[in-house]
Amino acid sequence: MIRRSRVLAAALLATVLAASGCSSSSDSDSGSDTDGTSSAGTIDKVSYVTGFGAVGRDAFVWVAKEKGYFKEAGIEVDIQKGAGNVPNLTMLKSNQAQFAALDFTGAVILSGQGKFADWRAVAAVHQQTLVSIMTTTDTRIATPQDLEGKTVATAAGTVSELLFPAYAKLAGIDPTKVTIKGVQPTALNGLMAQRKVDALSTFLLSKKALETVSKKKVVVMPYSTYLSDLYGNTIITKPELISSNPDLVKRFVAASIKGLQYTVEHPDEAAAILNKAEPTAAVPAAIGEIEAMKPYVPPPAGGPVGQMSEQRVARTIATLQGAGLMPTGMTPDKVVDFSFFPTAQ
Repeated sequence: MIRRSRVLAAALLATVLAASGCSSSSDSDSGSDTDGTSSAGTIDKVSYVTGFGAVGRDAFVWVAKEKGYFKEAGIEVDIQKGAGNVPNLTMLKSNQAQFAALDFTGAVILSGQGKFADWRAVAAVHQQTLVSIMTTTDTRIATPQDLEGKTVATAAGTVSELLFPAYAKLAGIDPTKVTIKGVQPTALNGLMAQRKVDALSTFLLSKKALETVSKKKVVVMPYSTYLSDLYGNTIITKPELISSNPDLVKRFVAASIKGLQYTVEHPDEAAAILNKAEPTAAVPAAIGEIEAMKPYVPPPAGGPVGQMSEQRVARTIATLQGAGLMPTGMTPDKVVDFSFFPTAQ
């Protein structure tokens, strides 16, 4: 890498920081070496918002921090606990954070409806949606058809509720014959354990928690069986940061994905790292979430972890439009920047 003069680097760095809202502790070269690590002396300070709280699905960012992957990339990360798509997008919009995790499908719906359009996904954490129907074995519900005439609880207003009609149609059941009960997310497992509902429409990663609360085996019917193009959680940032400092975004993505790979390869250690940083995150529960998401991290057709396909995103948009969840007119480039990984088919 050709090093710029100290004065020129300082001027460039000041310009970048003014545009991106990030800060640096040095006035030296702000670029990155050919392996994606930052040049010596530069520290970019950013805030990252987790998908939801401090749980196993988000352990990878703490792993990347603990293992020094962000430090090697010249980044200092302030990890903040998120509270779902709308709060996370609000933090990004108000420049309280430069990066965030969120459920991609839900965010696409919001963008398509004209809400929170100023974001772009830059890497996939989960290659398929983790929304699933879950029930306990004592209900004798084993297939989607068994849901007819039953009551399914879901977090009110979330993507798991919005997607159910599309899932039901593709699964060959009549959604009007299923009672959907919208509740607070924290009430879901308790309602199922007490048999006040017959099933849940929620995220697969809570399977371990449901087993613990109900003390029963859990049956899972993933939405991805029928909605295979939908991504799960993704890492997002604002378009203005991508345009003003693409190198920072590239380094952040590389360090995060390195942490994600390590996490799924070492669930026990990742859970311990999470618990060390956030003692309220129970190790067994975190391990359960990491194990559950492990099959969803590698791209189905091969390729690098984190990769996103323009064709799949186009099909996602078509699916959501076909389900009446958003109007026509959206294109993949409005919700994803594909420049940080090789093109996927």
